[in-house]
Amino acid sequence: MKLIKESLYIVSTPIGNLEDITLRAIEVLKKSDIILCEDTRHSLKLFNHLKLKKKLISYHKFNEKKKITSIIEHIKQGKILTLISDAGTPMLSDPGRILINECINNKIKIIPIPGVSSITSAMSVSGFDDKFLFFGFLPKKEKELEKTLTLLSKIVYSIILFVPAQKINFYLKRLRNYFSGRNLMIAREMTKIHETFYRTSIDNFKGFESNIKGELTIVISEIKSHGKIFNKDKIINKAKNYLKKYSLKDTVELIFEQEQTNKKEIYETCLKIKNEKN
Repeated sequence: MKLIKESLYIVSTPIGNLEDITLRAIEVLKKSDIILCEDTRHSLKLFNHLKLKKKLISYHKFNEKKKITSIIEHIKQGKILTLISDAGTPMLSDPGRILINECINNKIKIIPIPGVSSITSAMSVSGFDDKFLFFGFLPKKEKELEKTLTLLSKIVYSIILFVPAQKINFYLKRLRNYFSGRNLMIAREMTKIHETFYRTSIDNFKGFESNIKGELTIVISEIKSHGKIFNKDKIINKAKNYLKKYSLKDTVELIFEQEQTNKKEIYETCLKIKNEKN
């Protein structure tokens, strides 16, 4: 396999099991002059497994702007550079976009070497509809998170998220408010010895009692067309009728039980109607 000089190779690496590296990826890594990686100590485990000794340069979100000029210069000098992430396919919730765009601006050839991705791996075993949106990591701040979940809750397709394991219960509590009626799959330690998949409904899953480590991939199911599409006119009519007899909370619960659609939108619709009456 002959590599193209003055090019940048984007190489996918294993997400856990080191045997998942592709033959083509190994060849590219062998013949690369410089390899850019998020954490050289982490990547060294893979290179030791492959019995490769290469020049590894730390390249992450905190230094990528500083290193752009020297990286582009190395490529223009005819060196073969490869970008990898700590795990999976680079650029998917990982640094690299700045470098990619700089290569595009400099008319430098960018060559993808496909391989493992936690996104497609989780989606392939979810059992959910294969039309999906990958969002990545959710915001940490409450207001920004609320805005994001409001937008995502309107998407009818499957949704894939990344969540730090130590924050899973925090996010699950908020997901229940926005994705009520939908199913959930949480993938943990994919391709590793303790690989686990948790499958449940968002409404029923109350979270984890003990602390878990690592990074989780969450897949939220699509909105089923049978009775789960939000029919605003229908909800408004029911809300107007029920609010004459019941409290806001009871009205929301009653409508949700009947319609099995987005509980957050039911609540907002009922609250608006109640406030208009007062």
